[in-house]
Amino acid sequence: MIDNEEMPIGFTLALSQNTDSMIKFSNLSTSEQERIIDRARQIKSRKEMHQYVSNLSSNEGGKFS
Repeated sequence: MIDNEEMPIGFTLALSQNTDSMIKFSNLSTSEQERIIDRARQIKSRKEMHQYVSNLSSNEGGKFS
């Protein structure tokens, strides 16, 4: 399980506002979660973060970038 202190605050806030994405993220393996968090650390704008988190729930293939 990933510690919340390791997650970027913008990612955590955006995830808390998108229940579908939060559920999908929580069901991923730790390595998949880490990959998503690493990408989230590179995001600089609020808008881009919200789009990124929204894509988590809409991604049908289960692969996130």
